[in-house]
Amino acid sequence: MRNLITAFVFSAMLFIVPVAAIAADSDEETFRQLELFGDIFERVRSQYVDETEDGDLIEAAINGMLQSLDPHSSYLNEDGFRDMQVQTRGEFGGLGIEVTMEQGFVRVVSPIDETPAARAGIEAGDFITHLDGDTVLGLTLSEAVDKMRGRVGSDINLTIRREGRDPFDVAVTRDVVRIKSVRSRVEGKVGYVRITTFNEQTTTGLEAAMADVKSELGDDMIGLVLDLRRNPGGLLNEAVSVSDAFLERGEIVSQRGRSADDSQRFNAKKGDLANGLPMVVLINGGSASASEIVAGALQDHKRAVIMGTESFGKGSVQTIMPIPGHGAMRLTTAAYFTPSGRSVQKTGIMPDIIVEQARIETADTPERVRESDLRNARDNEGVESEDGAQSTETSAPEDYQLARAIDLLKGIATYNVRVTN
Repeated sequence: MRNLITAFVFSAMLFIVPVAAIAADSDEETFRQLELFGDIFERVRSQYVDETEDGDLIEAAINGMLQSLDPHSSYLNEDGFRDMQVQTRGEFGGLGIEVTMEQGFVRVVSPIDETPAARAGIEAGDFITHLDGDTVLGLTLSEAVDKMRGRVGSDINLTIRREGRDPFDVAVTRDVVRIKSVRSRVEGKVGYVRITTFNEQTTTGLEAAMADVKSELGDDMIGLVLDLRRNPGGLLNEAVSVSDAFLERGEIVSQRGRSADDSQRFNAKKGDLANGLPMVVLINGGSASASEIVAGALQDHKRAVIMGTESFGKGSVQTIMPIPGHGAMRLTTAAYFTPSGRSVQKTGIMPDIIVEQARIETADTPERVRESDLRNARDNEGVESEDGAQSTETSAPEDYQLARAIDLLKGIATYNVRVTN
């Protein structure tokens, strides 16, 4: 037995020693790479043609490391960190666009409603190639964003590359961007709620908007349109809260990190702000991140019909990690999944009903002879005279996707009435 135990201990040592040796080799390689970085850093600061600032070099190196991981990880210096905190509170200075870096250029995820960028006609999917005539190639995302910021009232010239068009310039005047994240109105008997971003005010704004809509329509309300088009996302907890507002039970979203401890599931609590009425959620290519969490949750639970075009496809979660005295680091720490286990990364949310945005125009058609044009045609005594008649013809709606969403809700309401009767 003693010999057997000795043999077992010896075999275990044979197993442990190589593992320890591998770890030591790994550490040694890491230190060798760090020495390489230090050597290059010293050569740059002493031999580069222009004098450099040590802090700028180190910040650029950190950003290069983080942005090599994915487009959403980055370093925020103290100014950038303060700007981000202000933005999540719903008021900040700038152009009003959510951007990412792609192919070396700045890509617009979405312009925010009623901001300088939106008023200037910037669209989701646009590439910004030059800022005031200078190329953005070679800039980090944070450097490009810094250049777009500036004194309120000052102008910046953006060179835009848009699919199907030659590059063109757009002048945008910087302004203080105040985001009202939720807006609402009534369309006939349909409630319309638009969420432009997910900041700290969103859930409170949604509750107030739903109260206004229900107060105006009362029992006549037949359905709700939730508009998430051009919504670039925002805070995860607000996306969960908005989803929960329309779900009675079940999972809303799950996030999975590197280890099991980083995994988390968010579930709905009882209560539905729309009282079970039919819902349509509008999305498009500018709907990203938190917007996709809401659309995915409502789609998987069959709580709403998703209409529009495929969403942006950002299925990752970023954690802001403050670094005392040095700003913060934005690091991708998890991927999120819809209740059915879908990842939207690069694929986005596919609508249940695909409706491309279009412009409705009245077609020029030749005049046709109608019964009323015929000589001695009989009058219809069952119809009011022309003076008392009410025309049902309306001007063509500007928002084609919204019009189709309202039509769908009207159709569902009509069907439900017929079935009840």
